[in-house]
Amino acid sequence: MSATGSSNTVRRRSRSGLAVLFGALVPLLATLLLGAPGASARAEPTTSGAAARTAAPAAAPTVAPAAALTEVTGFGTNPSNLQMYLYVPDSVTANPAVVVAVHYCTGSGPAMYSGTEYASLADRYGFIVVYPSVTRASKCFDVSSPQALRRGGGSDPVGIKSMVDWVTRTYSADTSRIFATGISSGAMMTNVLLGDYPDVFAAGAAFSGVPFGCFATTDGSEWNSACSGGTVIHTPQEWGNLVRTAYPGYTGPRPRMQVWHGTEDDVLRYPNFGEEIKQWTNVLGVSQTPAATDSPQSGWTRTRYGATGDRAPVEAISLQGVGHNLYAYGMAARVLTFFGLDSSGPGPQPQPGACKVTVTTNAWSTGLTGSVTITNTGTARIEGWKLAFTLPSGQTVTNGWGATYAPASGAVTATNATYNGTITPNASVGIGYQANHGGNSGPPTTFTLNGTVCAVS
Repeated sequence: MSATGSSNTVRRRSRSGLAVLFGALVPLLATLLLGAPGASARAEPTTSGAAARTAAPAAAPTVAPAAALTEVTGFGTNPSNLQMYLYVPDSVTANPAVVVAVHYCTGSGPAMYSGTEYASLADRYGFIVVYPSVTRASKCFDVSSPQALRRGGGSDPVGIKSMVDWVTRTYSADTSRIFATGISSGAMMTNVLLGDYPDVFAAGAAFSGVPFGCFATTDGSEWNSACSGGTVIHTPQEWGNLVRTAYPGYTGPRPRMQVWHGTEDDVLRYPNFGEEIKQWTNVLGVSQTPAATDSPQSGWTRTRYGATGDRAPVEAISLQGVGHNLYAYGMAARVLTFFGLDSSGPGPQPQPGACKVTVTTNAWSTGLTGSVTITNTGTARIEGWKLAFTLPSGQTVTNGWGATYAPASGAVTATNATYNGTITPNASVGIGYQANHGGNSGPPTTFTLNGTVCAVS
């Protein structure tokens, strides 16, 4: 069907203060709708049913009415027939940030809009919110199929990526400030989106989820009982490899991750919280030992990994005695703090380019020496630093100088010594280590300094 115009289907929804009642995940009977990708399209005339979401391209995108929940149809490739709902505040900023808010099983985009405060926060800070909505019978997102667990493989992640692309084109959104958050099934999809599209998303926040790849199945089922029961356990490296396999060859920056979980979750059991931490600390190349631990609210334990501030590479919040229906009003504001969106305009999150690392190795038969120079290329003085990197497989640190190194292999964090913790702008610090190797004597390829990705030379 060819479009003859470019308007959007507008659906206004009441934004009441009612909390969402989150349906528990159950083993699903419906098979996934994994049809061939639909034709790329933009917003188009009001059309009903699936035809509206797979129609031919319209001439040009049309912006959505301000301060109203709007269904955008024909937004692009959409192999699993998702719906796209959009909220654009009256106060939308130039080159706005984008938050993708992903619903729970049995939910919908409009329910996520009404039951969370992201839209009202968008009114305050000027970002745009995208609410994907499942049309399959289960109303759960596909986080299980092989198609969903690889970049561009098909199913729901491809449709959500098309939504982000549509918003980016239509509103000239800031591509360095695209974020994802979700609850339950949406939390699992948040993990999947950050794994499939690390070049798209800057950070994610997952409420009551599981690690990327934990729910994987190959028999067409959407449900993985072993994962939901918390019995799928891997090493950090194994979890990290699942993420890296989703986009083979990608070497760029990885998105930061915030995870939330209740200790009494009886749907997606609490061990999944620890497995998420293992996965994302490995992916981001930071230590599994917390850099900071505190209790921002009674019954909460918050741990931060790789840095101590509000935008650490990984932040994890455990809620004592709380079940699966974890999300409550006020939490979204904490998400925005982690994202760096709790002020108008671009957030203060660290940007790549504030540091540079020069690294060389000198090897012999079974050992090597690594020499690392850290340069502060930013404009602010660094007081105390942690340099995170991942050693190539088979390498183990046996000795080091200029820093303490932990752990000895895999994702390593080098922490400053007492005499070199300050790095003024344009100044450098040299450190080094000795390591055994099993044949691969190369240097690490990526480094983060206090959570900021460094240029490498």
